[in-house]
Amino acid sequence: MPNYHKTKTACYLGLITQAIAANFAPLLFLKFHYDYHISLGNIALISTCFYFTQLLVDLFCAKFVDRIGYRVCIVASEICAAAGLAGLAFLPDLLPIPLIGILCCVIMYAIGSGLIEVLCSPIIEACPFENKEATMSLLHSFYCWGAVGTILMSTLFFLIFGMDSWKWLAVLWALIPAVNIYNFATCPIEHLVDAKDGMGIRKLFQTPLFWLAIGLMICSGASELAMAQWASAYAEAALGLSKTIGDLAGPCMFAVTMGISRVIFGKYGDRMDLMKFMIGSGILCVICYLFASLSANPLIGLIGCIICGFSVGIMWPGTISLTSEKFPAGGTAMFALLAMAGDLGGSIGPGIVGRVTQYAGDNIRIGMSIGLVFPILLLIMLFALGREKTQTEKTK
Repeated sequence: MPNYHKTKTACYLGLITQAIAANFAPLLFLKFHYDYHISLGNIALISTCFYFTQLLVDLFCAKFVDRIGYRVCIVASEICAAAGLAGLAFLPDLLPIPLIGILCCVIMYAIGSGLIEVLCSPIIEACPFENKEATMSLLHSFYCWGAVGTILMSTLFFLIFGMDSWKWLAVLWALIPAVNIYNFATCPIEHLVDAKDGMGIRKLFQTPLFWLAIGLMICSGASELAMAQWASAYAEAALGLSKTIGDLAGPCMFAVTMGISRVIFGKYGDRMDLMKFMIGSGILCVICYLFASLSANPLIGLIGCIICGFSVGIMWPGTISLTSEKFPAGGTAMFALLAMAGDLGGSIGPGIVGRVTQYAGDNIRIGMSIGLVFPILLLIMLFALGREKTQTEKTK
């Protein structure tokens, strides 16, 4: 009997690797600015390159992963993540332009992160676990705990050893994907469907229900990251907190509540209705955005930011589970396109909130009020999906 728990452990570490890749470099932005004399405008290229690379990898996966094979690609993901993270400690100093060295490393570990994002979900979905929805939610909770761990442990490391020791920390974080190379190389990996039996990109897009799933993923990514990426600035601007405390009170607590939501469904999902849980979470998300945008009390606004993490926690893994159920022959292309839609939402959501905030004279509450459109659209699509599901069950 294959040991699928080893597969589960490898995927958990994969999601932690993805969290390190997404959250470590932003902690070093000011260090890069002062040590390498890189302008803040160019520093912003780091995040742009990371998410754009992930989008390209999502597209690549939709077309080619089934031909190459899951194992080759997922092992390559850990190699790329380890090389990129460790490279941060050396490459910027070796190249004449440090920014080029940083971007090369970011692109390298973004390739790894993108492959992890696309492949871990279908790998878990293909394993013969009893409650797939709960297992998927628990899997995605490890991204949250990875984000919390990256922020807390990096902050602690810098307090003990100083910011000048950041290169050692980059190498230490690289050890996690390096160890996970062995796990993915030796664990049992199944395929959802054979490449020739999968629906393919064209057939998926010919189905209106799949467009609804794409819309859900875009709004999930936008609702999540518009709040997560502005939570620190909200804590600083509204409450006058320092950058360090703002990071801990904002994005770190957001990730904690998001992880709690995913763990709750991961543990008790067999007793819950996923659709009802998602609709309830959508309503809570709207309330949280209203708190953040309309409350005159900044503490209530910050509580809205933090609880919003709980409300969006189920959206990404829940949408993947619902879509997998509707399209059992969707294959890797389906997971890749869903990941791409989520990344797209995660790119445009914070950008819209930031742009509106700038035009409103740096009033972040006005920016958040525009961000409210994403959870409202999310809720409308969930009601539409719920109605379709009810009608399908009646016809059976």
